[in-house]
Amino acid sequence: MRCKICGITSFEDAMVAINAGTDALGFVFYEKSPRYISIPHAKEIIQKLPPFVEKVALFVNVDADFVNSTCQEIGATLAQIHFDASDTFYQSLKVPYIKVIRAVSQEDILKNTDEYRLIDAYCEAYGGVGKRVNLTWFQDIDCSKIILAGGLDAQNVAGIKKYGFYGVDVSSGVEISYGIKDPFKVQKFISNAK
Repeated sequence: MRCKICGITSFEDAMVAINAGTDALGFVFYEKSPRYISIPHAKEIIQKLPPFVEKVALFVNVDADFVNSTCQEIGATLAQIHFDASDTFYQSLKVPYIKVIRAVSQEDILKNTDEYRLIDAYCEAYGGVGKRVNLTWFQDIDCSKIILAGGLDAQNVAGIKKYGFYGVDVSSGVEISYGIKDPFKVQKFISNAK
């Protein structure tokens, strides 16, 4: 499974994740998040990163112009849209993107089955609270275009391999505190996922 380490707030944490074998890093541009990072700080980190790592910018309740300008300015390679947006919004994006489905029920995970999507457990806050999606929902469905997020950690990630997810996304499960990654947890998570 491919791995994304989200909520990166320092160059050191980014390199820990890269050296452990992550495929993608996530940068949160949602000011209410304890993992929020400013545009200049994210740009500073991204400019120093080695090649061949996906740089994902996470957005909540913003317009398409903000997504486009932020991704261009910081050098993000993918926008993660963590809210319900209109078709017009997506048509206005000039960057590759992935939709997030905040699943309340099993029916939710069957949305957008023709495209890659990230599925997270629904909660009032947006991400990083460690809430898990009901895994029984994924039995007997094609999970090859799903990136699973929510409540994952080094102990439980190996147990989801049987579902055939395209990838996994973790934030709080590999932290010492909000926005500060634990190198051991990061390494163990990626090792167990792959």
